[in-house]
Amino acid sequence: MEYKDYYEILGVSKDATQSDIKRSYRKLARKYHPDVSKEHDAEVRFKELGEAYEVLKDPEKREAYDQLGTNWKSGQSGFQPPPDWSTDFDFGNGGYTQGNAQDYSSFFEDLFGGGAKGTNYYSGASSQGFSAKGDNIRARVVIDLEDSINGATRSFSLQIPEIDEQGHVINKQRTLSVTIPKGIKEGQTIRLAKQGKTGFGGADAGDLLLEIAFNEHAHYTLEGKDIYLNLPVTPWEAALGAKVEVPTPTGKVGMKIPENSQQGRKLRLKERGLPAKAAGDFYVVLQIMLPPASDPKAKALYEKMKNEIDFDPRRYLF
Repeated sequence: MEYKDYYEILGVSKDATQSDIKRSYRKLARKYHPDVSKEHDAEVRFKELGEAYEVLKDPEKREAYDQLGTNWKSGQSGFQPPPDWSTDFDFGNGGYTQGNAQDYSSFFEDLFGGGAKGTNYYSGASSQGFSAKGDNIRARVVIDLEDSINGATRSFSLQIPEIDEQGHVINKQRTLSVTIPKGIKEGQTIRLAKQGKTGFGGADAGDLLLEIAFNEHAHYTLEGKDIYLNLPVTPWEAALGAKVEVPTPTGKVGMKIPENSQQGRKLRLKERGLPAKAAGDFYVVLQIMLPPASDPKAKALYEKMKNEIDFDPRRYLF
């Protein structure tokens, strides 16, 4: 079977608009119309133009033809499409909008028609013409930590690619109301069925896959399903031990700081992280804050500590 380069036949580029294709077809059809043309191959060229226009004027057929590609032109036995191409498309009879079946080549017939042959080159083809499910679309949306902890419904405005009447891909804004499930983690995906690219030939639209990210929080950071808080404490709270209130996303919690706690010590509040079948934990990381020696009294206290406490934090370095 001989491969047909429909773009070359119509004298247009592969990114030509539908208007460009129509304009070129009309110009060449007038030139090669058998009733007026003096070209020796006018009838053959006129049929080729009609076949090329039949495919490229139809966004469905054009999409299928473009996905087929030209890399399959050559071969000792002539044109052969990729072996798995038929799994994505469905071709059948009745694909002619102008002319008769005999006006089309075997290339068109095997891919888009079936007509006079009564069979289709591909197995599993139907009699309804080309159809293909729309592509999935991926997008990234940003939520608050509290949305994951409590569950929420949020509206997002997204730019969704669509094909306009001229065959161009355009970005169209769409606002969607999305349910945020409790316990969703960063990097996980919410699937919205049939909200992706429009299908061809009556096939279903693809899905919209929303990848979750979190807004930066004023106090908390996330690691998987665990929540971390850097908690400022005084030197005496760390040294002597204390009971303090800790803010968590679900409210204040009392926590005991053990005596002789060091900078960076982690204290755990079990199962107070992101909700799940096995909930995450809430970690408090102690940050020891030194009061400034900004007045004589504070300076005197530091001098007393210096003279009376035998402490050298660098002794392990030597």
